[in-house]
Amino acid sequence: MVDDAELLTISHKLGDTLIKQGLRLALAESCTGGWASQCVTAVPGSSSCFDRGFVTYSNEAKQQMLGVGADTLSQHGAVSEETAKEMALGALAYSTADISASITGIAGPDGGSEQKPVGTVCFGWAHRDGRIITQTHHFLGDRDAVRRQSVKTALTGLLQLTLPTDL
Repeated sequence: MVDDAELLTISHKLGDTLIKQGLRLALAESCTGGWASQCVTAVPGSSSCFDRGFVTYSNEAKQQMLGVGADTLSQHGAVSEETAKEMALGALAYSTADISASITGIAGPDGGSEQKPVGTVCFGWAHRDGRIITQTHHFLGDRDAVRRQSVKTALTGLLQLTLPTDL
């Protein structure tokens, strides 16, 4: 189980890394409802590396605030790597950030389907240098557990994206 202390430790590490590299962050969240942004901003000094967070729970919000395409949502659904990618790119386009992450998934207890069961969460990470990564995870546990694992995955992915490419 991911606990608050672990999320805070990751947030500290991410903040330190972003500040050392002079990068600013934007987050686009759906099923986590701003939890990842809360973790990042819980760290003192985060204002020097955190630009903004977008909580886009509805499809309309994803379209209006992040520019996610209606065709993307109708063809792939809100919980898809395609939507997560467009959310991450939209977070960069509608901010002054250098790096972004997106989270869109089904935290439960309902809302799942045979193709996308509860616990299915899609992520996107984007860097202004052109790097874009997407992943889908299938987390176990209740709503809180799925959301905690989602926040951890998004923040850990940001740490990996900030690593120098020549390593």
